[in-house]
Amino acid sequence: MTTQTAADKTVARPAPNTPSGFIGIPANLARALATGGSVLAVVSTFLAWTWTAAFPGDLTFYGYPGGLQVLVLVGGALATLFCLASYGVRGLGWLTPAGADAAVKYAVLGTFATAWYTVVSISAELGGVVNLEPGGFLVAAATLIALIGALALPFERPEPDPIDPEASGWEQFRHDAAHSMAVLRAAFASGSPRPVRTLPSYAEILIIVAVLAVALIVFTYGIGTEYDELFVGFLITAGFGFGALNRSGLIAHASQISARHQNITVCGAFVAAALFPFTQTDDQYATLGVYILIFATVALGLNIVVGLAGLLDLGYVAFLGVGAYAAALVSGSPSSPFGVHFPFWAAVLVGALASLVFGVLIGAPTLRLRGDYLAIVTLGFGEIFRIAVNNTDGTSGPDLTNGSNGIASIPDLNILGFDLGVAHDIGGFTIGRFANYFFLMLLITAVVVLVFRRSGDSRIGRAWVAIREDETAALAMGINGFRVKLIAFAVGATLAGLAGTVQAHVTYTVTPEQYLFAGTTPPNSAFLLAAVVLGGMGTIAGPLLGAALLFLIPNKLQFLGDYQLLAFGIALVLLMRFRPEGLIPNRRRQLEFHEEADAPTVLSKTGA
Repeated sequence: MTTQTAADKTVARPAPNTPSGFIGIPANLARALATGGSVLAVVSTFLAWTWTAAFPGDLTFYGYPGGLQVLVLVGGALATLFCLASYGVRGLGWLTPAGADAAVKYAVLGTFATAWYTVVSISAELGGVVNLEPGGFLVAAATLIALIGALALPFERPEPDPIDPEASGWEQFRHDAAHSMAVLRAAFASGSPRPVRTLPSYAEILIIVAVLAVALIVFTYGIGTEYDELFVGFLITAGFGFGALNRSGLIAHASQISARHQNITVCGAFVAAALFPFTQTDDQYATLGVYILIFATVALGLNIVVGLAGLLDLGYVAFLGVGAYAAALVSGSPSSPFGVHFPFWAAVLVGALASLVFGVLIGAPTLRLRGDYLAIVTLGFGEIFRIAVNNTDGTSGPDLTNGSNGIASIPDLNILGFDLGVAHDIGGFTIGRFANYFFLMLLITAVVVLVFRRSGDSRIGRAWVAIREDETAALAMGINGFRVKLIAFAVGATLAGLAGTVQAHVTYTVTPEQYLFAGTTPPNSAFLLAAVVLGGMGTIAGPLLGAALLFLIPNKLQFLGDYQLLAFGIALVLLMRFRPEGLIPNRRRQLEFHEEADAPTVLSKTGA
């Protein structure tokens, strides 16, 4: 009798500690493919991608990249540099202090996504791939080859966790999915960057200036994108590009250098922001800039309440409204029942003091609550404010705020004879109305940043952090919890009112519907809280970046129509899933979410 031996059906897997890539080709060949594909992607941007100018950006020229080709050029050049650094090319070692492979994968993936998004868009909008020129086919093939090479680069695979042999099918599936996610994270992980060596002070300051200049260029390009396809491509390139720079260790090195010169970095950031209006040919994008600054300043004030003191405030936008209404009532509006016109400095004081008073009045009876109960009370305050100003119209209540019509025709500010409502010529540049308010709002933002930094580094700031971390332990150590929380509430409300005084003059009109808990356009309480959490609670740069993104992205994604909030919500959910500490996290908070991370040698008090 003969017997047949059944063939082993188990799929051979690489040993856990054996470096291997997702695609089974030799490492040298994979690196060559990634490098060659990236170089060809750069070359393709100097060729025509389509024959007609009907596609936005006019990609019909030879020798002159335009539109989305510029983004592919930037991504391909970045990927090429990282690939060359992975070969150990002399003079490029500084590009990859944490290793090159993870940076190569991010850069190549971003270039591939931008290129294929462009090719697919051309084919879909113009009626098929027949509308592609040789450059379009070349960039599609080149980026695909580079992606295959990047995914084949070897990495250390984590060992799978043990599982009960009697586990159910669902438990086995969850175990395999968790291991697959661990392998994916390991594939795109990088090592710890080597410490940056100390350079002469002038050299480090020049590096800070270069970083700020790049940030200004990126922001100016993003805010000035003229059509939807270009902005989507910008988001793809900027997102993966930042990931590549982060994985390479350059972001960590830049952070270390800027930490040595914090005051210079902060001043340089404001100088770079002040240069933004001079990069614009008209007042169109300065409008977005001033609204972003208003949103960012209010978010930074909320960061004191939420990020430092740990108090969940869901009605914070009401303090912005209190400041705006108070300033509007005393600024000479014909809709104001008072009939007075205070100078700007007096209107600012009125708006800030009104918000301070409301902050104390609301905080005094409620701050003995904690957690969800405090959140519900603050949410109620936000709705009470909106309903109250809606009813004080002379019919349902006293004639104070003109009801749903709001206070209209608020005059422009005139500060020391300088009328912010008219254009001015400065050094050959025409500075329009919104640019004038941009500079004013930038000055107020600087004041708010100064208050945040000084209060965060003070005794009261350390008390806020103690209350946030463990209120019971802080009370046991002798901290007056109620007094400390009330101060945080009052300071946050005052800063929001300060921004509200400018908002009233920028928008000409203040109405109750501008101060909702949630809505499609910021600022509202939900977006403000999202800006703080998205950017990074307890930091200065985090809420500023989060506010800029949350204001700019919805403004640029209006072509999605009814699906705008859906796409935006999905993006937030994914970000909170994979980076819950925020884009610019406080180091202490980052360790709470990533316990396996190395402990820092120094923990900052506020993460500023």
